[in-house]
Amino acid sequence: MKNAKKRAPSISIRWQLMFFIGAMTLLTVGLIWGIITYALAPKYNATIRQNLIDKASAITAIFDQTDSEISSRDFGVLQLDDDFWTALGQTFSDKKINMDGYCVDFSDSTLRCLKAYESMFPCLLHESSGSFSGEFGYNLNTRQLITFRQELFEEGSLYKIVQIGSTRQMLVGQLSADGKYGIIVSTGMAQITTAAEVLRSILWPVALILLVLDLLFAMLFSRWFTRPVQQLSSGAKEIAAGNYDIQLPVVHHDEIGQLAEDFNYMAAEVKRSAQLEKDILANVSHDLRTPLTLIKGYAETVRDLTGTDAEKRTEQCNIIVDETDRLSALVNSVMELSKVQSGAEKPNLIDFDMGELCFEVAGRYDALCDQNHWHLELQADEAAPVRADPAMMERVLHNLLGNAFHHIGADGQVMLRVLPQADGCRVEIEDHGPGIPPEDLPYIFDRYYRARQDSGKVGTGLGLSITKAILQQHGFAFGVNSAVGQGSTFWFVMRDVRTGPHA
Repeated sequence: MKNAKKRAPSISIRWQLMFFIGAMTLLTVGLIWGIITYALAPKYNATIRQNLIDKASAITAIFDQTDSEISSRDFGVLQLDDDFWTALGQTFSDKKINMDGYCVDFSDSTLRCLKAYESMFPCLLHESSGSFSGEFGYNLNTRQLITFRQELFEEGSLYKIVQIGSTRQMLVGQLSADGKYGIIVSTGMAQITTAAEVLRSILWPVALILLVLDLLFAMLFSRWFTRPVQQLSSGAKEIAAGNYDIQLPVVHHDEIGQLAEDFNYMAAEVKRSAQLEKDILANVSHDLRTPLTLIKGYAETVRDLTGTDAEKRTEQCNIIVDETDRLSALVNSVMELSKVQSGAEKPNLIDFDMGELCFEVAGRYDALCDQNHWHLELQADEAAPVRADPAMMERVLHNLLGNAFHHIGADGQVMLRVLPQADGCRVEIEDHGPGIPPEDLPYIFDRYYRARQDSGKVGTGLGLSITKAILQQHGFAFGVNSAVGQGSTFWFVMRDVRTGPHA
């Protein structure tokens, strides 16, 4: 025996899972590094800028809503509207516009300061400074600030980032609606680039720790995750070795648990199918041996004992012929079942009237019914156009009718109905026999029934199996309704596969 071809080495599910989790960890760390490097500072600056714009817009709206003259310069002397500026300061104090940590510079078209509101230290715009005595000094008209005011009045808006040493400050400027006043709002900026460098420096050690922990948890989880899969693999090997009694424990209630339940169902069905095959083989072997024994015995009798008695020789030869016919019928049924189940014999689909076919088949049972005082009633009042293989469907009808007559009730009645439907028909064969026990109903089409030679009850025992294979090849729904003592009704629904799914 040749050695099985060796499979190429592959990575197990555990290692695949560990590789996946490790790759996801590294990908996440790389994403965080990219965000810190390329997105943190721009996002931080954009957030501060929008905050400054909102505060500048709120203050500018107060300037635009006032009807009084906010300031004036007579002969270079600045005059301010104290009520306006007091109300504005009260607005800042009441936190209606929260200016904690902000600096606001108000100027007019002369580019000189009208008022300044300081709530931050140090302020690069006003060059704030302190002394040991606790006093703070400001320069409200620095050269740099005058330059910013000039740009604001010329451009209509202002956005700058000022940095001196390690101190950084962002400022945003807006003009009042009449263009007389400029409002510059600024605030300090954290050392975001330094923070980014610190984050990057600690990111890789943290990533290494996370990777080790992830791989450790992945190893533990994968062992728990793959154990049911390994059990499935072992169970499949047991079935391949012929042990059909294998049943896996169902511990999980997820997809793996469902797979284990399906495996157990498959194992039970394989065991049942194997047992059915053994039963069929044993019964067919028995039925083959019986006619062969009879043929051999009568042949020897004809050869050795009959002599010149022509009548007796004819009788015994007829028995040999009958047993040969029965043997041939059984062999033909086995061959037909094999061909239909394997798909070697394909249906020849044509359009025909199922009612007419049932009428022809029913007519062939007239002699049998007259001989045994039975009655076959056909109900096929309407046309039932279908698309199927008429030869195969004729075999189905013969098999089901033979089964019905085989189990016919005391009343001797068998019903054959053809019920037209929208896209086909439903065919029913009903007998009033002893019925089928509930435990046998699911397997009735798979059971092998030994042939009988009672009056009018001749069969091979494979009819229902052949019927099932033919109907499955056509894609027709089929089944049986039965109860003990109430008879049985075998049915199948013929529908054109081009019209949609079956019922």
